[in-house]
This record gives sequence, C-alpha cells and structure tokens, in this order.
Amino acid sequence: MSAPGHVVRLRERLADRAQCGLVSMPGCWDALSLLLIEKAGCEAGFLSGAALSMAALGRADLGLVPADRVVDTVALMRDASDLPLLVDGDTGFGNALTLQRFVRMLERAGASAVQVEDQTFPKRCGHMAGKQVVPHDEALGRIRAALDARVDMLVFARTDALGVEGFASAMERAESFLAEGADAVFIEGPRTMQELEDIAARLAGRVPLVHNLVAGGVTPTDDEECLERLGIAVALHPMLLLGGLVTGAPRWLAGLAAARSSTGLREETGMLHDLNELTGAQSLLAQGAKYGC
Repeated sequence: MSAPGHVVRLRERLADRAQCGLVSMPGCWDALSLLLIEKAGCEAGFLSGAALSMAALGRADLGLVPADRVVDTVALMRDASDLPLLVDGDTGFGNALTLQRFVRMLERAGASAVQVEDQTFPKRCGHMAGKQVVPHDEALGRIRAALDARVDMLVFARTDALGVEGFASAMERAESFLAEGADAVFIEGPRTMQELEDIAARLAGRVPLVHNLVAGGVTPTDDEECLERLGIAVALHPMLLLGGLVTGAPRWLAGLAAARSSTGLREETGMLHDLNELTGAQSLLAQGAKYGC
C-alpha cells in the first residue's frame, strides 16, 4: 500500500532542501487555522501543542492536552485539507507503549509527521524556564519506539537538553537520534548565533534540521533567510496565528464596545462571504445538489 500523498510530498520536499530551501511551517490548532495556512500558499502546517492547549483549553503549554484530543484534532484537520501536517507529539503521553499507540492512531488520523521530545512528563513549552529531560537512554528509546510504530509517517526527534544539560549533551542526543534513523532532528532553544551555527555546521548536511521561532523566546534569530543560509530545513512558527488573534481580539472587542457597531472593524475582521469562501460553501452546496439536498 502506497504512502499518503501528503506524507510523500513532505518527505520529498525535505529531501530536496538543498535546492528548494527552507520549509516554513506556521502553527495551527484546528481545521480553520490549517485552511488559512494552506490558502496563504505555505507548504505545510504545524499542529502546535502550545497552540492547541491555549485555544482548546485556555491553558498554557504544560502537558494538559490528552493524546486522544490530539488525534481527534488531526482527523478533523485532515478532513478539511491535504496539506502536509507535522504534529507535536510532546513526550509521547506516558511510556514507550503509550507512545507507540499514539503514533499508530496519529498516522491513521492523517498526520504527515510527528515530533517526539525528551522532556519529562508533564512537559512545558521549550522556551520556558524549569524544564527537565529524561535520561539519554530513555530519550533514545522514545525515538526507537516511534520509528518502530510508524508505517510511512515521518518521525522528527527533538531534544531539549541544550537548555538543561548543555550543548555537548544536546549534540550527543542529536547524533544518537540520527543514528537511530530519525527523519529530522530538532535541537530546541539555541541561545546564541554561535550555538545555532555550530549545530547547523555539524548536522545540516546530514539530516533535515528543525528550528523553532517563538516570539519572546530564547531563539537568537527569527530571520528565515538566515536560517536557510545555515542549511536549516524547517522553520516552525508555532504561535504566529494564535498570537495575532490574541493581540488583535482585544482591540476589536474594545472597538465594538466603544462604537456600539462592528462596521469600522470589517476591514480587519472580514465579512461572511470571506469565511464562506475559505471554508468552501459553494463547492459543498454544489456537491449536495448532486444528491438532491
């Protein structure tokens, strides 16, 4: 049985990174936000654990979203779009057995790739203080378990050891993930350009590298051209859309309260036809008409 098209496209795109450059992956948390990313012409989306936790639960990224909620979200997103989708798998939601169950469910739901990390459970956002990582052997076991459980879906191996145990430990873990067969490696939180350049110099020619661009985080650059010159393959923007909503919504609500009308807000908030166009109202009506509904 052949791999799903969205998996094939992502795998081939990462293989062509030297010619085609960096893949920009904005963060999303539901089908509508994935459609926005697709409409913008992006090559892939990233189901961010932080964005999902904040949008669905109204709570910070502290490991509160259960595995089944992530899987259900992916299924709804895949029903709306065939865009390649990287999914934040956090720490695997337990031990290696629960991680394997999660990976199998995630792949059936329509994920193109899963990101697995080495933080302790419950995890926290990689750009927050106080995070911890599991021992190296356990971290490697998670990646091995994910690779053994997947059929076609890509496995991105992430380590948060840089901010906990230092650069040497992070590089050692990255090397072991690469040797195990991870499809991409993600060293979270380089604090300086020198660290980022050293990571890229050692790994970028051997495996697709992922970099996380968190506004207000510890990353030393948010410039995709700079990352591309270093050979970084994937740039994640996990909070771009959600941050825009959280920043813009108070202004729109205050404008509504002050004017007692939404007329002055429509340039920013749009009209009903904008939403209908994005969500395919006309094509759905035409499809229904074929069946007399």
